Amino acid sequence: MELLYFDGCPNHLGTKELVERVATEVGVDLDLRLIEVRRPEDAYRMRFLGSPSIRIDGHDVEPGADDREQFEYACRVYRTDAGLAGQPAADWVRAALVKP
Repeated sequence: MELLYFDGCPNHLGTKELVERVATEVGVDLDLRLIEVRRPEDAYRMRFLGSPSIRIDGHDVEPGADDREQFEYACRVYRTDAGLAGQPAADWVRAALVKP
């Protein structure tokens, strides 16, 4: 699992904690790699959808996000059932972790 972020992102540490908590809840041994996106020009090369982004086996945890082609060096805003958020919904992380 990868957590992509840029330095100064106000949401990446909370997202890291979310991922760790959900992995514990579902009983998954977590191998989380923190990947810092250092420059705006790296965003396209890394297919960076904004900070923070979580990928499992190269797939973003947000449903439908893998189809996006707009990569950017910016804070990411998620449209969750609870409204706009700076981190993905716990249900998305859970579903991605237990996916066969």
